[in-house]
Amino acid sequence: MSQHIRIIGVPIDLGQARRGVNMGPDAIRYANLAESLSRLGYQVEDKGNLHIPVRDTVEESQLSGEIARASVACYERAREAVTDGVLPIFLGGDHTIAIGSIGGVTHEKPCGVVWIDAHADFNTPATSPSGNVHGMSLATLLGEGHDELVNCGRKGPKIGPKDVVLVGIRDLDPLEREHLTRSGITAFTMRDIDEMGMSFVARETVAQLSHHGRIHVSLDMDSLDPPGAPGVGTPVPGGLTYREAHLLMEILADSNLLSSMDIVEINPIVDTSNQTAILAVKLAVSLFGKRIL
Repeated sequence: MSQHIRIIGVPIDLGQARRGVNMGPDAIRYANLAESLSRLGYQVEDKGNLHIPVRDTVEESQLSGEIARASVACYERAREAVTDGVLPIFLGGDHTIAIGSIGGVTHEKPCGVVWIDAHADFNTPATSPSGNVHGMSLATLLGEGHDELVNCGRKGPKIGPKDVVLVGIRDLDPLEREHLTRSGITAFTMRDIDEMGMSFVARETVAQLSHHGRIHVSLDMDSLDPPGAPGVGTPVPGGLTYREAHLLMEILADSNLLSSMDIVEINPIVDTSNQTAILAVKLAVSLFGKRIL
């Protein structure tokens, strides 16, 4: 694993209707992400934020086009980081950032993706009740959805069903559930975690993706139980506990396969004393190798 980390802010709030997630990158910085990683011995550089218009300034008919432009910019930053041999951390913003980040880090060769989320983000324009693009990000990466988003950076799918494992899902739309069931994607629901334990789920996740030699972790903070992470736009009861989330990060860290990361969906407007961003930093530090002993 590289000892050089590059932080890239992607303050996008175009993928959903609730304002505030565009402030997520700065909330995470305020929670001392760079300093915490530096204390682990990493060289950390912060490249600032991509310039992205806020939702209130964009017409509804132009949303997918603006998301596509932001995704291409993120894609290029991700591709550049891989070329430079550094480990990028992308700070969202809503989960549409993954269209660009995962697209870019897979430009030259595939990687495994651990998608940690209360939601599958596997809707398409045909299945989504809301039409919110942040609920379509994973489907877009697999080649389904708006053409201008599917083809960001390079044409066609960026990953396949066997390249991704979902962890923590518990809230699916009816047609999305059917779509996911048919997809061939491995998905560990909260029931799976309750019955089998996080240790089994985490180790099975690594085993399924280890053939790639690289793993991208896409962490949506609504995967956590809301009392521990209140500052998210779409909270769902019954999520990961503090220790379950840390154990997942610790086992992923032990694999030595981590190559890139997203932290998404933190909304400081609905948070309590930056609690959710502080927890996100603690989880990131566990993922990057902090140990109890």
